Amino acid sequence: MFGIPGKAPLTLTPRAVAQIARLMAKDGAHGLRLGVKKGGCAGMEYTMEFAAEPAPHDAVVEQDGARVMIAPMAQMFLFGTEIDYATGLLESGFRFNNPNVAEACGCGESIKFKDAPADTPAS
Repeated sequence: MFGIPGKAPLTLTPRAVAQIARLMAKDGAHGLRLGVKKGGCAGMEYTMEFAAEPAPHDAVVEQDGARVMIAPMAQMFLFGTEIDYATGLLESGFRFNNPNVAEACGCGESIKFKDAPADTPAS
């Protein structure tokens, strides 16, 4: 797992907690699994799906009855992210406040992540 010992890989606002708990109860799911995939005009997209159980090496965040599992390949991209849930007149949905994002497309559906500094050793 990518992260800092003792620090949650991401945080959830109270609105996100409430919505995730509602979705889990409605679907009978163990939680929601978050990931990232290639796609969209900025290069990457977030994924979210119901999960019956954590997959091997998932990072699990539990908060007030809400459970989020982060797929191994997404952990380094989502570290430090705050997830909120916003309700508006035209649309409602999860919002990702991700410090690792360099750019987002105009539609808000795809992102581009910051490149690692050139002096960062690969490991």
